[in-house]
Amino acid sequence: MEDCDDRPTQSVEEESLRLFESTSGLPGELFVRLPTFFNKKRGNRRTGLPAWGSLGEGIYHTVLLMAGLTIGVLMLTGVAVPEWRINNQFIEVNGRLIGKGLARHTLRDVFGGAKYSWRPALLVQYEVGGEDVESWNTVHSSETSETRAFALHELDNWELGGQLRCWYDPDDIKTVVLKQGYSWWLWLLALLLPGALVAFGVTGLLQSLQSWGRSEERQAVQLGRIFKNFINPPPETVGFPTIPACDNLVNSPGTMLRFRLPTESPEAWSLIGAGLFSGLWNVVVILLAVNVGFDIAGGRANLWLLGLLAPFIIVGLASVALFFRQLFLITAIGPTHVEISGHPLRPGNQYQVLLSQAGSVSFRKLELFLELEEQATFRQGTDVRTERQVVWQSLIRRWNNVEPLPGTPFEAEVQLQLPSKAMHSFSTTHNTASWRLVLRGVPERWPALVRVFPVVVFPAEIISTHGEKPLS
Repeated sequence: MEDCDDRPTQSVEEESLRLFESTSGLPGELFVRLPTFFNKKRGNRRTGLPAWGSLGEGIYHTVLLMAGLTIGVLMLTGVAVPEWRINNQFIEVNGRLIGKGLARHTLRDVFGGAKYSWRPALLVQYEVGGEDVESWNTVHSSETSETRAFALHELDNWELGGQLRCWYDPDDIKTVVLKQGYSWWLWLLALLLPGALVAFGVTGLLQSLQSWGRSEERQAVQLGRIFKNFINPPPETVGFPTIPACDNLVNSPGTMLRFRLPTESPEAWSLIGAGLFSGLWNVVVILLAVNVGFDIAGGRANLWLLGLLAPFIIVGLASVALFFRQLFLITAIGPTHVEISGHPLRPGNQYQVLLSQAGSVSFRKLELFLELEEQATFRQGTDVRTERQVVWQSLIRRWNNVEPLPGTPFEAEVQLQLPSKAMHSFSTTHNTASWRLVLRGVPERWPALVRVFPVVVFPAEIISTHGEKPLS
């Protein structure tokens, strides 16, 4: 016989309140519950509350935003605005050089050591409102030298009593400059660095505010709704929502057969990637080299910058070599064309396929395959992964020791027999089954060749919306 408990049941809140009150010290004493930093326990660890995580991210992005605004204001007021005033508001006059000398700048490091630099200082006399004004001016900072002898040599280029052009500040006639122009790298720094901080801060702060108190599932749904308005889904066959459309595969007629299939060549993307990397990297190398060249010409070689430039040059030369290697590879092998007698394909049918391989490279082996590739997009933890796998493959034809004739492409016509129980093409958001013709080759003294030609396979019997079978 089981024991029964006749006591009245209590809710969890009442039980927690009873236990809390039973541990109180004195009657009437007030206790304040501290904020909870953890949500729940999973195994030996506790998960944090999303609200506190959003608050921390909001504080972090607010700091980035304030830092960007502060740096931007300082750079605008200290660099950009004065340079803009020199080029737009200063008044040009003719002056005369009546004195010259050297201005020394002392830079002390954290260990108490001192480093000196010199540049010419000029005493200029010019007329403002009928009165002669005299003012000292240091030449542009680009003429600064770390050796006093070189600075004296530069000072000798300025002749006393010589006429020169100068510009003075109408708000302070004692402020005069001898050169106009913009330092583009200062403007670039003034815009990029604060702009990046402000952009990161604003976007992160908005994201933190949007995710405040919302679960990851709800955020994912909202993000999906936003992207759904901007991303167009892949076209589908009318009446068959999971079969991809083949309009872009039949819009190019062939020279011998009915259609010419488009190609998906990974070599082209490798060439574009190598070109972009090489171009951007060598632009940085050229800028560093020009800066180092100016320093050496001014007698102030920077050993740290020289050491940094050496590996940059090596990587830049290697990227140029890689780009030209890819270019020579594509040029030597030449384009590949595949024509087919019908499209879309249907299980059990037979088709004529014409292969044309241009270029002057000899091949040890050329192989033409028909493949079925499956693609799955899934979530693993917090990461979204996409995996591809060739689940079926059939060799159509193999050619050994292919020697193309000069000026004539290698051409071969073969029969393609699609299996009667072949799976039709399939495309959804997370899963795809795609058919393709693949040409694989082993050239002489070159890397392996892979060219992909996608095709679409319909089910064995498809009746259109008008009651007619579509033409193949």
